[in-house]
Amino acid sequence: MSPLRRCAPSPGGGRNQWPVLSLSKGGSTAALDEARAPDALSVEPRLAGDGVVWLLVLAELLTFGLLFVSFAFARWREPEVFAQGQAALSLHTGALNTLLLVAASWAAVRAVRAFEADRREAGARWLLAALAGAIGFLVVKSHEFVGKVRAGFDWATDAFTLLYTLLTGFHFLHVVVGALVFALLWRKARAGAYGQANHMGPASGAVFWHMVDLLWMVLFPLVYVIR
Repeated sequence: MSPLRRCAPSPGGGRNQWPVLSLSKGGSTAALDEARAPDALSVEPRLAGDGVVWLLVLAELLTFGLLFVSFAFARWREPEVFAQGQAALSLHTGALNTLLLVAASWAAVRAVRAFEADRREAGARWLLAALAGAIGFLVVKSHEFVGKVRAGFDWATDAFTLLYTLLTGFHFLHVVVGALVFALLWRKARAGAYGQANHMGPASGAVFWHMVDLLWMVLFPLVYVIR
């Protein structure tokens, strides 16, 4: 007799679709093992990327958080100085940089998904797209910095120029690091280093870049938009 059987028809003529364990000799143990099999195959959820990267992300978020609070407090104390400084900033440039960062984040996610599916060439192409977004941000931001220098912008004239320089300059350096990470990952991906069995590197790079993107999502409205 099979260890699994279906229930007898109900008085209303229906039939229970769920299997019932038989109590026949030698069948109960095998049936219980089969019922427990899905639990054995379940995988506990975990954070993407390496744990060291997450520690770095937390440290950087704390550092930028202190700078954000300092900027908001200084603007509260000197509203006229900050209003004058913010009026000289280009919202269009900031919006363009926002699009570039978001596009790079999307490409990084697509790269990780491609490697998880063992589509290595597609993963390498998405990493290249993420690198292009990072470089685009650096080009646009560098153009903004150069324009301010030519206009006689003094990086330490008042509280606004000092905090603007610290926030945007520090974030700029993080984008440089992110671009270098994407370039290294792309080079290794072209050599076939990443695939379904090994995509920790791209996942960690994507985590770092998401932090860079998130910081800009706070920096842009705080420094450029809110007046």
